[in-house]
Amino acid sequence: MKEKILELLKASGNDFVSGQKISEVLGVSRAAIWKHIKVIKEDGYEVEAISRKGYRIISSPDILTFEEIKNHLNTECIGKNIIYCNSIGSTNTKAKELAEMGKEHGTVVISEEQTLGRGRLGRNFLSPKYKGIWMSLILRPNILTENISKITLLGAAAVQKAIMKMGVKTSIKWPNDIILNGKKVCGILTEMSGEIDHVNYLVMGIGINVNLEKEDITTDLKDVATSIKIESGKLMDRKLLLANILNIFEELYNDFVENDSIKETLEICRKNSVLIGKEIKLINRGKVTIAKAIDISDKGELVVENSSGNVEYIVSGEVSIRGMDGYSD
Repeated sequence: MKEKILELLKASGNDFVSGQKISEVLGVSRAAIWKHIKVIKEDGYEVEAISRKGYRIISSPDILTFEEIKNHLNTECIGKNIIYCNSIGSTNTKAKELAEMGKEHGTVVISEEQTLGRGRLGRNFLSPKYKGIWMSLILRPNILTENISKITLLGAAAVQKAIMKMGVKTSIKWPNDIILNGKKVCGILTEMSGEIDHVNYLVMGIGINVNLEKEDITTDLKDVATSIKIESGKLMDRKLLLANILNIFEELYNDFVENDSIKETLEICRKNSVLIGKEIKLINRGKVTIAKAIDISDKGELVVENSSGNVEYIVSGEVSIRGMDGYSD
């Protein structure tokens, strides 16, 4: 009911909506309306209430609810069901729980902060309140398990393209990091439930440092992590950025599952790669080898040339990758 009242108020623009009209349209009492208005105010909306005129919204909070992004969203499925949390341990953990319960494809779990955010290999992931985008998508693709790594590339391509659409150029560190001025601004973690030849569901977690300040980056991460705002000097519209990511991701995802094509994804990843043409460290179970990244294959693998001159194809998840001297865009 709160969402329906909010929708009515937003649709009216600067005009007042009377309690009587809300009551008639939604079939609720004036007392119930007042209670919902109180909750709407607690959510951060500034609502003006004048006797005999009604209610109108003066300003909306910077929160990532469906109501706040839907005007920018043009997807058919992805993001049409957003489960919004003010605070959560991990969006990936919650999304996996919901997926096990049968929650539909395209559901997005998003939180204003994570207290137990995780990255690849179980690393902690910094995710402070109201300054980033911390979300997980529930996906149910009809694909073979060998193609799962391509989904991560879709996510990286969508995030890079969406940030670029906002006027900031970033690079992709294959397969799952977005780099800005040599430091990480986004990480992607894809987890699966399935059998050898069948995927039950995927959960793709995306964490983006959008409007973090320098003091938000912990001392141990200052050399490797940053935010879009720190590097660009721009306060980013989180709502628009989120909608852009979901819109672009659905386009790339549909092309993949319907046409078995990741052509545009590969174009984005190759053109904006921070690795291709550079010497890198491949770390596998503590063993470090040096190789040169030369391409991303049509299957989404990282193509490297080892010290012996032999070409190897690296599959996402097999190794950790480091630049020799950090990353330059």
